[in-house]
Amino acid sequence: MYKVYGITNCDTVKKAITWLKDHEVEFEFHDYKKLGISQQKVEEWLSQQPFEKLLNRAGTTWKKLPDEVKNSVVDGETAIPVMLEKTSAIKRPIIESDKIVALGFNAAEYENIFKS
Repeated sequence: MYKVYGITNCDTVKKAITWLKDHEVEFEFHDYKKLGISQQKVEEWLSQQPFEKLLNRAGTTWKKLPDEVKNSVVDGETAIPVMLEKTSAIKRPIIESDKIVALGFNAAEYENIFKS
């Protein structure tokens, strides 16, 4: 079974969840806005993907951060505190089984990833 990490009010997460349901892909949802995310999980993700892919720099949360905070994020280690404190700055959704299988939503990529 897959685990989908994201926040419920995100349009991209909504599209991904709709796609998964429409294609009968079983998953569990983890809302990291409500449930938080552990440092261990963030570190696990960073061992699989570069911080640049896991940090959502295009989003409102990132844009509202003070420049000194944004400028301090130069690698995975310095991204962790921001991702833990401002979970909305994490790319979404992140879908994993035993490892990350998808970041964000792309229907064509999901077709390849979740073939039955």
